Amino acid sequence: MHDITPDGATRPPRAPIRPVHLSRAGFLRAATAAALGSPLPRTPAHAAADTLRVSKVADLTGPRLTTRFRMEATDLGVPARTPDGRLLFVFGDTFEEARVGGGWWRSPVALYGRFDSPGRPVVWTGAVGGRHARQLWPYDHDNPEYSTVLPSDVITLGGTMYLHAMVNKGLGNVVRTEIWRSDDSGATWVPTGAVFAPDLHDGMFQLLTWALGDDGHVYVLSTGFQRNKPVILHRVRPDRLTEPGAYEPWGRGPDSRWAWGNPPSPVLDGTFGELCLRLLDGRWVLTWFNQGDYRIEGLVAEHPTADLRTAHRRTLLRGTSWGHEDDTHVAQLYGGYVIPGSTLDDLQLSVSQWNTQAGWPYRVMQFRVRGLAG
Repeated sequence: MHDITPDGATRPPRAPIRPVHLSRAGFLRAATAAALGSPLPRTPAHAAADTLRVSKVADLTGPRLTTRFRMEATDLGVPARTPDGRLLFVFGDTFEEARVGGGWWRSPVALYGRFDSPGRPVVWTGAVGGRHARQLWPYDHDNPEYSTVLPSDVITLGGTMYLHAMVNKGLGNVVRTEIWRSDDSGATWVPTGAVFAPDLHDGMFQLLTWALGDDGHVYVLSTGFQRNKPVILHRVRPDRLTEPGAYEPWGRGPDSRWAWGNPPSPVLDGTFGELCLRLLDGRWVLTWFNQGDYRIEGLVAEHPTADLRTAHRRTLLRGTSWGHEDDTHVAQLYGGYVIPGSTLDDLQLSVSQWNTQAGWPYRVMQFRVRGLAG
């Protein structure tokens, strides 16, 4: 659902093309010159990359790959481990044919899969909904209240999975955000009643990522869904995840000291898209789409309250123009979610790509990143 193109094309809602509050292409615009013109400069493998090695493993969705689920065009693919041990990938706007707007619009949808070993592609084993991937809960797209619902992140706590979702009336125009839950490893979902206002914390609590720490708190990094806001930090007890008032902000007080309970202060500056926070091998990994610099980045920190601005930070994938791609340069990329089974030194990422001019590719891919901690 995100992009970086200059053409201003509007994403077709179903059959006829009509504009929403903000065109999909316009919302996802980043590095316009790069998308239009010559490829971005390549970074030599030996320059500043140290031991970082990045390679594309496979396309995960598209014709033949997910045709049997009636979902040839989709994006995001937010992965989580289910309570019964499988992988669940939650996708955004999904269409039956291999093009944006190509029939049977659904969001969110989800597939089950398995990840056998590093460097091997995720294998799909089934869909939520049965033979075909069905919307996780029923609603009509482009209804009078909102146009679509998009997943933000998924977390598994004990025997329950929680999905944070953004209700949008046109991309970038968030009506509210919600938390849904599943007690059967993602097969069915029900609302928890947790609803967050779109202007909460100056709009920086719309798009979020969360992970359970070893100290008993769930840590939450969040930003806006307009790709023009910084990142703030909260924490919450797992048993109070669905209580909006239980989220404690991390902020700098009048005495310049950081503490829980202060109004939230930005912990990272920039223009952020999708975020993914995970605890791997005792350290915290954050990956995200950096719209301003047209790339996917990652950092490694000792704790979410550490100074993330000075944490070990690397560029994982760079954007480029169509026809100039390779293992480390991807046209119109976004996303970048850590696939369960990853380690700090062998990271598997689900990365999205959408060609807004052609309407295809619009898919999810798997990349392998080795040496992030180096």
